[in-house]
Amino acid sequence: MMDLLLELWVSALVESAKASSLSGRGKPWQPGEKLRLLFAGYNGTRNTGSDVRVEEMLRQVRRVLGERNVELSVMTQSFDFTRGYFGDARQVKLPDVFPPFLAREVPRHHGVVACEGSMFKSKFANALATMMIGSLGIAAARNLVSVGYGAEAGRMDAMLEWMTRRYCKQSLVVTRNEESSARLHDLGVPTELGTDTAWTFEPHPADYARKTLAEAGWDGQKPILVLCPIHPFLWPVKASVGKFLESKFSGYYAGSQYRTIYFFQSGPKVDAAFDEYIGAIARASRLFVQQQGVFPVCVAMERLDTVACRRLAERMGGAPVFSSEKYDMFELVSILRQASFLVSSRYHAIVTSMPGLVPSAGITMDERIRNLMRERGQPQLALEVDDPELEGKLGQVYHSLASETDAVRQGIGQTVSRNLHVMARMGVYFEEEVQRRYPEFPIRKGCACWEDYLPPLSPSLRQLLETYPA
Repeated sequence: MMDLLLELWVSALVESAKASSLSGRGKPWQPGEKLRLLFAGYNGTRNTGSDVRVEEMLRQVRRVLGERNVELSVMTQSFDFTRGYFGDARQVKLPDVFPPFLAREVPRHHGVVACEGSMFKSKFANALATMMIGSLGIAAARNLVSVGYGAEAGRMDAMLEWMTRRYCKQSLVVTRNEESSARLHDLGVPTELGTDTAWTFEPHPADYARKTLAEAGWDGQKPILVLCPIHPFLWPVKASVGKFLESKFSGYYAGSQYRTIYFFQSGPKVDAAFDEYIGAIARASRLFVQQQGVFPVCVAMERLDTVACRRLAERMGGAPVFSSEKYDMFELVSILRQASFLVSSRYHAIVTSMPGLVPSAGITMDERIRNLMRERGQPQLALEVDDPELEGKLGQVYHSLASETDAVRQGIGQTVSRNLHVMARMGVYFEEEVQRRYPEFPIRKGCACWEDYLPPLSPSLRQLLETYPA
């Protein structure tokens, strides 16, 4: 019920923004001003993937529009967890009860860029999708730039579908796969095909990771196996005032409370499914460690994953755990790229390891990893979190990673190269959308190389492009 109230509240705010636009209220961008853009996303929870995506969006937008022409702001749920991120972008606090914030903050800008990958989905939290749709909808209603960048669309509850159809039809959503474009097209939302934005991210140098791993017990010689488990059965998170009050006064729901009025799924079935998932990964991975003599480590890409990593590490006989609770995105991705093999239920652990040509496989709870592996031409490397045969199938995947390493790396290198070119095209789409909304905004003149639409590329990415030309 609380999710529905949030959806109705945000819908009312968009309708109010439409009325304000019709009455002539609001200040559009004027020539000579810096273009103020608000990046709406799920930052400040130490979700490494979300933070990496936004870091690279900001770098790309500065490159495409010109640093002197823009003034960028980013939503965060914790200033402590995003300290040192996002360059000179202004960080603004996103409260848990967000509708008043959207009504106040969006009109202070000339446009909104929605950043969350799982933008149009009920899989994780209706409240998150509501916030994304509301941000885009208020901006579009006020005739501001309204862009969803690197988005995915999947199953949505009926009310979210209705909101998307009604409030995002004047936005531009650049998706990261064809399936999402088709889904949004059915809802009347304009789309262009793009990709994720994490491909250009550059972590700390390898020396940092090697030193950190050595301090955790690595001998400097053994191949490294990185495991990135999650708790896939907690979702979706739902808002509940009733549970909040019960938790506050009796503590009954305290164990499943995500934050304030938001609660995870819980109960014996959730616990049993999680135990089977962790157990299957542990059994298959222990056998691989024995057979290949690898050094296993667990990486929690989001703070929430720390429990899963510690549970898996214990069943692995005490593997080191590196959590985003302690390590920032530059440090964690550096560790990922030292892996000889990676198995992850986190999409961005795979994406951010791929520029390092790390042979990887996924155990997925939704379509993101499946889509990525299919794009790589390696669909057999995507498994399901609830597969009753997960242990045996993961054993087969380990065999493939070890015996077909060169072929796996070939598919990875080609995919990274291809996605860098697609990401550059996203920069073109973004530039064109800004010019469509604000025809007098200064854009670059003359012929531009495709790389000019990307953040500055690292030497390692340039070498990858030479090895695997698109």
